[in-house]
Amino acid sequence: MTLDDAAIERLVAEARNGDTWAFGLIFDHYHEPVYRYIASRVKRPSDAEDLTQHVFVKALEALPRYEARGIPFGGWLFRLARNAVIDHVRTRHDHAELDGLAEWAHGDSGPDEIAVVRQELDAVGAALATLTDEQREAIQLRFFAGLSAREAAAAMGRQEGTVRGLQFRAIAALRRELGIDPPEAGAPSRIGKAHNTNADG
Repeated sequence: MTLDDAAIERLVAEARNGDTWAFGLIFDHYHEPVYRYIASRVKRPSDAEDLTQHVFVKALEALPRYEARGIPFGGWLFRLARNAVIDHVRTRHDHAELDGLAEWAHGDSGPDEIAVVRQELDAVGAALATLTDEQREAIQLRFFAGLSAREAAAAMGRQEGTVRGLQFRAIAALRRELGIDPPEAGAPSRIGKAHNTNADG
């Protein structure tokens, strides 16, 4: 189901007034992107599922106090998701493994196809590990969760232009790390180093 900003704001207003059907439509619209974002940042799919449910429970509890104030609802919701992930990682000390995403995204594929996807995700994961925390989060919100730059900025508590800059620099760095663009002079790729580190651990 696709909803534009105006439709979402109408549903939010109705949900604030206790309309559970309206909140159900909001849940249907945002559930998959919230799950994708959380799954990109935590280790176990079961944890991602639990945290996703937790985020929507928190959203339902906080909805009567929600005021737009120029922040899109999606940005507000993903700020809740971001805080839930931060709390989880702080207490569990673990981080995302992309294997779960491979199986989730390619559930009908055979073992050979999944093996290829995992190999590609290993390279992407190593490349993501070379980014700054903010660059990585901008990429996760924009592409894993599918947020607009404005929504991602609201979720991160940053200006939209700052998020666009983080995204631009992150994509440039990823393209270099993945061998799509030649590395800058004096800046060799670190993917090999990341793989060696993972092999040691």
